[in-house]
Amino acid sequence: MTVYFHEEDLPGDVLAPGPVAVDTETMGLVTPRDRLCLVQIADGNGDEHLVRFSPGSDFAAPNLRAVLADPARLKIYHFARFDLAAIKAYLGVVAAPVYCTKIASRLVRTYTDRHGLKDLVRELVGAEISKQQQSSDWGAPQLSEAQQDYAASDVRYLHRLREKLDERLAREHRAGLAQACFDFLPARAELDLAGWPEADIFAHI
Repeated sequence: MTVYFHEEDLPGDVLAPGPVAVDTETMGLVTPRDRLCLVQIADGNGDEHLVRFSPGSDFAAPNLRAVLADPARLKIYHFARFDLAAIKAYLGVVAAPVYCTKIASRLVRTYTDRHGLKDLVRELVGAEISKQQQSSDWGAPQLSEAQQDYAASDVRYLHRLREKLDERLAREHRAGLAQACFDFLPARAELDLAGWPEADIFAHI
């Protein structure tokens, strides 16, 4: 297992074919205000790649954008709604098709209200991840080893989580419902960016 750090773009041909796990780190939670600082990506074969964007970046990143926009390559996220919005706002691509482990967890782990990545990894994979660096400064001139390891851990287990969650979705006959939710997520991210982050447009009032 190796964590590779890159500036401004992903090198070509470093990912195996097939699904990729994706996550982002930003300066905060308000996407138009808080710039994209880091994209983490992994193909599930043991290595993680971190792509850092500097202040004033043009976010050209042709290799990374090509992977994210590839309609033949599934992207696995935890809380895809946020990452999709950040990627669309700064990299200008819709990073679909989508699988969201948080949504899958909410559909099958109805016995708990703990759907964070740390809780999912502990229960389904039997591993422990630290969230200590979650609120650190991702726009710093240099990212510490602790920050890089934290960022890598956010994509390290997503392939395995998807396998476990798929088993439960099939068992509970909710795979079709999950897929419908996943398919809607790019539109949900567009609504966030367009000014409806909190409003439920499906509500009667």
